[in-house]
Amino acid sequence: MDKNTFKVINNEKEEVVCNILFTFDSEETKKSYIVYTDNTTDENGNIQVYASIFNPEDPNTKLEPIETEKEWKVIETILETLQEEVKNKQNNESQEA
Repeated sequence: MDKNTFKVINNEKEEVVCNILFTFDSEETKKSYIVYTDNTTDENGNIQVYASIFNPEDPNTKLEPIETEKEWKVIETILETLQEEVKNKQNNESQEA
């Protein structure tokens, strides 16, 4: 894994480059998470975003699935906060123009 991208093998056995959106450590769960995209879109045109558990100390880390509702809530809260910050920034920029 380099600083901004990593590669995975998808279900069709193709290599896919993923962009790292951000990583974070949760004091609540005592785990490290990575949030990333493969730049595909869903049926509504939204960019697909994924999250996994990972070990930031291991350069060959394997992505582990998020298995608990508690972990998903932590990630969803962070994503919602980031979306609000982006919307507020866009609104402020459009008002200044």
